[in-house]
This record gives sequence, C-alpha cells and structure tokens, in this order.
Amino acid sequence: MNHSFTQEQLTGFASEIHKQGYTIIPDILAPDFIKEAKTALEKAIQAEVEYHKTTNYSDYGMVLLCSLYDKIFIELFDNPKLVGVFNAVLGEGCIVYAYTSSSMPPNKTNYSRRIHVDCPRIIPNYITNMGATILLDDFTEENGATYFLPYSQNRETVPTEEEFYGKGKRVIAKAGSVWFFNARVWHAGGDNLTQDWRHALTINMCRSWMKQRIDIPRAMSGIDMSGVSDQAKQKLGFFTQIPANYEEYYAPAELRKYKQKTE
Repeated sequence: MNHSFTQEQLTGFASEIHKQGYTIIPDILAPDFIKEAKTALEKAIQAEVEYHKTTNYSDYGMVLLCSLYDKIFIELFDNPKLVGVFNAVLGEGCIVYAYTSSSMPPNKTNYSRRIHVDCPRIIPNYITNMGATILLDDFTEENGATYFLPYSQNRETVPTEEEFYGKGKRVIAKAGSVWFFNARVWHAGGDNLTQDWRHALTINMCRSWMKQRIDIPRAMSGIDMSGVSDQAKQKLGFFTQIPANYEEYYAPAELRKYKQKTE
C-alpha cells in the first residue's frame, strides 16, 4: 500500500493542487498504521489536556506538535506516497512548518470552525506552504468533515458564509485518505454531531528557507532519534538548522547543522 506513486501520477496531483487548490487521494495509510496512530494521538491529546489543566481551551483536540509524542508520527515521513506529493509541489527540500492534529471532539467543534487559510502570503504562481489533512477516521457530514472552497487560493478576502457554504465542498473520504491542499485555500472545520472523536493529523509543509512555527529540532532535543531515517529528519527540519556560532559555521561538512542543498 505504501509503494511510491509514478512520476505521471505525481505530476497529475501537483497539477490539481496548482489549478484547483487541492486533491484528495485515498489509501495513503495502511490500516495497521491508522490503528497505532489513533491510539498514540488519543494519548497525546490527553497529555495536552494535562498541560492546559482543562479541556476548556479553543484548540482542545489539536495537538500542537505531534512529533513530540510518539515515533509513529515521525515514521509517517517514511511514507513515500505522502512525501512524494509534497515533494512534487514544493521540491525535495521542503520541511515541516507545523505538525498538528485535526481531531474533533464528540458533539463539539473547535477553533478550526472559522473560515480561514493556513498561510498569510500570496505569491502569484508560487506555493510557499502546502497542507495535508491525514484522515485517521472516515470524514462524514455527521462528524465534521472539513469544508473548503476550490479555486480560492489566490483570493485575499474572506468569502462570505453564503458563498463559502453555497459553493464549497467537503472532505468526505475514508480513513487512510489524505486531503492535500494549497495552504491558501479557504477552509473550515465542521461540527461533530456524533458521540465519537473524529481523528486526523495535519501537516503544513513549507519551503526549506522559511522558519518553522516551532523550532522542531530544538523542541525535540530531548527525544531519542536513534533509528529515525534521514528522510524523516530532513522533513522535520534537522538538516536546515542555522549555525549558532563561528564553530558551527566553519565545521566540517559532516558536522554542519545545515546539511541539505538550498533551493
């Protein structure tokens, strides 16, 4: 299930993202991975509740940095289908800007309910940020499937609710699917009307020269990274760290913190 896409397929996905602002691809994740990731995510959500000491905060259900909590979230970057689509749009040097969960609590909504974009800047014909909402549960109308407005990536102003909900679509898809989107596409979470959590992960990937929302390598400095692939480290930004002093700047190539080619 995790075999790579062909170059022709990747070109097609990239074309859809550039043109209409999104593509939805099924069967990116294997069932065993989904099961393990959901268990790890539920533990991470509880850990963040303990950090906030309440469930009464706007981002309840949204883990701020998933890679802090379990290696299953790091292993995701070894999935060639997921990484392949990011690379097809942003280039192989792209790194994580933000890595959150997009879970929706039972009988609730959260801060994602507003109509918004995940990137503030518009550069004509150039995508700086790209999102991927990774479904760990089926997304349905009943459990708050994401709304989005196709072809809205070049729009500066917020669509009216009438236009957004009248002309928009929803990410109605099975668990294991991924909604890839230009981070400039206007979108909004729905309302979970069911008795169960609806779980998902969201990765916002950016160009290698951009700053991450959180300094992920520094945030993960206390985590055992043994066995983590170079590809996963690269995507998490470990190979684009800026030298902190002369010694780091003039270090031999194998010891430098900035190890990947510039783009």
